[in-house]
Amino acid sequence: MENKLYKNSKYSARGVIKMSYMPTLEQAWEILRKYNKEEFHIRHAQIVSGVMRYYAKEYDPERVDFWEIVGLLHDLDFEMYPDEHCVKQRELMTELDLDKSIIDSTISHGYGLTGSDVKPEQFMEKVLFAVDELTGLIGAVAIMRPSKSVSDLELKSVKKKFKDKSFAAGCSRDVIRSGAEMLGWELDKLIQTTIEAMRSLIPEMAI
Repeated sequence: MENKLYKNSKYSARGVIKMSYMPTLEQAWEILRKYNKEEFHIRHAQIVSGVMRYYAKEYDPERVDFWEIVGLLHDLDFEMYPDEHCVKQRELMTELDLDKSIIDSTISHGYGLTGSDVKPEQFMEKVLFAVDELTGLIGAVAIMRPSKSVSDLELKSVKKKFKDKSFAAGCSRDVIRSGAEMLGWELDKLIQTTIEAMRSLIPEMAI
């Protein structure tokens, strides 16, 4: 039976030699866990994936799964190859025969930051670029609250910590600002929407 997940085939005189495919969410999870063992990285992937799903439902409802898969796999190479982030990823994903759209969209979030040569062009790629760092900052602010949750987190609390560069210093404010600019959004809109996106994940994970 033909695998309908396969999209593109490369042919030679001997016939089909290679096929690229669009993974299902279940397959994407298997791929993620193959290259990521640390709970921190898996949790980050899950959060970004869920946030991407939230945005997709609002802005691109016909491609929700695609957005979610891109979020899930965006840091596929980081745990094993942190110094080659987004560069090694292309190699790994090509070896896995993943569709080029998945490869390009996932590595676009490293443009100007890693060795990625793919600029975020699609709206979805710009969202990924913007929320990758922002989810970390929001999570760090939330964990400092008595509730340790985004359930009661307010925009003003995140904005206050955003200005404090010593807080969650690993979450680049410059990248978050650049992401908002790419989207043509005010920073407040990006932060508030991402808080709401993370809040939507509460039923499935402690956040």
